[in-house]
Amino acid sequence: MLITAMTVPGAYRIEPEPITDTRGRFFESVRAGVLLAATGRHFEVRQVNYSVSRRNTLRGIHGTTVPPGQEKFITCVRGRALDIVVDIRAGSPTFGHYDVTYQSPETGTAVYLPDGFGHAFLALTDDTCMCYLCSTEYVPGTMIELDALDPDLALPWDLAEPPIRSVKDAAAPTLAQAAEAGLLPTYQQCPTRPLSLPDAHVVGESS
Repeated sequence: MLITAMTVPGAYRIEPEPITDTRGRFFESVRAGVLLAATGRHFEVRQVNYSVSRRNTLRGIHGTTVPPGQEKFITCVRGRALDIVVDIRAGSPTFGHYDVTYQSPETGTAVYLPDGFGHAFLALTDDTCMCYLCSTEYVPGTMIELDALDPDLALPWDLAEPPIRSVKDAAAPTLAQAAEAGLLPTYQQCPTRPLSLPDAHVVGESS
């Protein structure tokens, strides 16, 4: 697999290298040692979630308070999704910066998010199913919701019609409002981790 540092430092894009034969395809989605080498973090799965969405459903931006934090490894297992990662660490040099990934089962591309990052996606087809591997179990009251249509963020959803959103997502504060209210994790709580091993199968920073 190829693990690429995203333009928001600390988040990574994982691209499998499939093996194809007459039966079909096989690929590794994640390997703990390779992910550790790229991120410097031990990623232990403590909970697995799935979401199934209609076309034009917009979920997020979602994050988790620190503590307890919740790292995520996210991939699309059915349908297609426009996936966006946002740096929500107050005080970060890249606060409010984002990176975009198109996900589908055909590519198997995934994203890895450490603590301090927000996640949102737009379902591009009906029955889009996303899989979330999570490093901690869900703790009520620790989720952070931010407005995915925040005009200051100007995330490139390229919407042709109003998206389908939950009541909670539609009422969520902007990033600036959440920062002013002290709702966000800080850069000091979840700083970027450097590469820990020089022999990881990792390619360089995204351009």
